[in-house]
Amino acid sequence: MNTWQKPNRLVKEKSPYLLQHAYNPVDWYPWGEEAFARAREEAKPIFLSIGYSTCHWCHVMEHESFENETIAALLNELFVPVKVDREERPDVDRVYMSALQAMGQSGGWPMSMFLTPALKPFYGGTYFPPENRYGRAGFPEVLRKLHGIWKNEPEKASEAADRVVGFLQEMAGAPGGGVIDGAAVAGRCYEQFRESYDEKWGGFGGPPKFPRPVVAQFLARYSLRTGDSRALEMTAFTLRKMARGGMYDHVGGGFHRYAVDGEWRIPHFEKMLYDQAQLVRVLLDVHQLTHDHFFADIARDTLAYVLRDLSTEKGGFASAEDADSPRPENPGESGEGAFYVWQKQEIDGILGDDAAAFCYHYGVEEAGNAPFDPQHEFTGRNVLFAAHTHEETAAAFQMDPEAMDRLLRGARERLRVVRANRPRPLRDDKVLVSWNGLMISACARASAVLDEREYLSAAKRSAGFIMNRLYDARTKTLRRRWRDGEANHEAHLEDYAFLTQGLIDLYEVTGEVIWLEHAVELTDTQIGLFWDVANGGFFDTAGLDPSILVRTKEAYDGAEPTGNAVGVLNLLRLAAMTGKSEWREKAESTVAAFAPWLEKQPSILPALVSAAEFSLRPPAQVVITGPVDHPLTLALRHAVFEEFLPFAVLLYAGEGEERMRLAALASHAASMGSADAAPTAYVCENFTCRLPAHTVEELRAQLRSLTKA
Repeated sequence: MNTWQKPNRLVKEKSPYLLQHAYNPVDWYPWGEEAFARAREEAKPIFLSIGYSTCHWCHVMEHESFENETIAALLNELFVPVKVDREERPDVDRVYMSALQAMGQSGGWPMSMFLTPALKPFYGGTYFPPENRYGRAGFPEVLRKLHGIWKNEPEKASEAADRVVGFLQEMAGAPGGGVIDGAAVAGRCYEQFRESYDEKWGGFGGPPKFPRPVVAQFLARYSLRTGDSRALEMTAFTLRKMARGGMYDHVGGGFHRYAVDGEWRIPHFEKMLYDQAQLVRVLLDVHQLTHDHFFADIARDTLAYVLRDLSTEKGGFASAEDADSPRPENPGESGEGAFYVWQKQEIDGILGDDAAAFCYHYGVEEAGNAPFDPQHEFTGRNVLFAAHTHEETAAAFQMDPEAMDRLLRGARERLRVVRANRPRPLRDDKVLVSWNGLMISACARASAVLDEREYLSAAKRSAGFIMNRLYDARTKTLRRRWRDGEANHEAHLEDYAFLTQGLIDLYEVTGEVIWLEHAVELTDTQIGLFWDVANGGFFDTAGLDPSILVRTKEAYDGAEPTGNAVGVLNLLRLAAMTGKSEWREKAESTVAAFAPWLEKQPSILPALVSAAEFSLRPPAQVVITGPVDHPLTLALRHAVFEEFLPFAVLLYAGEGEERMRLAALASHAASMGSADAAPTAYVCENFTCRLPAHTVEELRAQLRSLTKA
């Protein structure tokens, strides 16, 4: 048990993850010159530990090793220990994760890397136990062995480090290919996902199963363009299985990080802002394509969770909630999922006569429904999942389906109220620009698709927060993170790209030109900071920090899309809005820079394939003229968002100053219609417009013909 009370250097940091380690007996340094200088002066290697605040195995390694005074003393004696929050410093994380994978190891967190004083990695791993077990060497043994190599065979460590860094530099400097056949690449991408699709449970590949929303986004767009209903079926079925499984929080809304099994039943319980944002977007896409209210309802419940539990007082969105939390029966002891799991007798006591139907519907069992061994902390407890449909439950209890729906909804709310009194998981309340950009986009689009102004207010609050506190209007640059009154850390490509996407979406929903102006400004800055003049595409970092060994270009759309993928779509949308052909050319050059990956394995970059699909047809614009708050303007806008139109952009030629400001960005749109005429919609392709639509019915007809073009 840790009895250490003396703080280390991390106590001065703002990161919740670093602060979690501020009272470890390990002599931690934050990433920076102070640590590097000590390593050089003492000729010691650096032990670099990278994680994040809601990481379960990071907590385990902290408790077992970093709180252990004996292990900490060994670490302090032999190495210079450095802690990094990967969410604050994705640039550091990306370099050393690539190095770890280059060493032939699987990635993950906590990441444990051993560096020369020149910051070159010579050995690495993830979680190390405190002694030899699980087929892994114990952490003390690893420390002693690596220290021995460093002292007795320094050339061995240096050669290994040089090989890894050389490989990373070679990969980063690899030239791109030529022009790709976008339709053919999209077809191969679809076939690769079709081959790995799980017909029974949805998703792609086996357990553990991650949501990977970029795949759903690609399949929805592919289905629309090609008319292939199978692509949409795979997406809809997967989302439905996820939302019925235990990976979805049926009581409080929102999705957990991933499922450890193949049936989406048993989750890893952390909740991330970026998952909620992206899943809301794809749920809205599928709702627009199918008009099935199931997907709209899950999107609403997910947003209710975000607005209730992840909104900060100042206006931005918090980053995440932990998987671990104090156990209700023993608050001094934490466990994974303790906040979320239930014993049957608890539910019986809360719901009374409604408990039988609720337990039948959600698979609740007397002995617990979690399939783990007797030593597991879930034993005797239940993870809620939809074991039966509403119709099956209604039939089993001889009730009308609508009445059963009301019963279940009321029961969930009663459990939520009770659960709110349990000790909550840690909330990581730092505000990240990139993840807030994703949520601004989700909230803005949800407000239009679902006709709910509360979501729009949340999107505007977040956008205002970022532009007021994390954007320097003088230099037109961003900082990445806000917490506890401090804006800090250089923003990266993903921050600029994700925020720009959110601002474009916010403009399309509100018609307020300021958001489009900000999007254009950020795009200009992004090009200036990150553009690769030699090979095309964008670097992930600006190259201003000498401690970052390699300027990478991320080539995998994982839990989040790459900055290049979102950047391409932003450039194509803005080019369609403004008519700036140079932005379309930069988008095409970026796609070409990733041609070798797209040609061989497009399924690793589905978000980039989705962006490239935007250019497979002439750009489409919908321009609505007249006052932006006029009832007919709002009705015309609503008609646009009834349809799934990923290949089109929406512009507003409003009144007075707004029209003048739009003219500076998109003169063709600002010149349409008359400022004093009734609101009218113009549907255009490649800047050639059809007859004006004066009514919602006329606009709907033109939009439907547009989707079939």
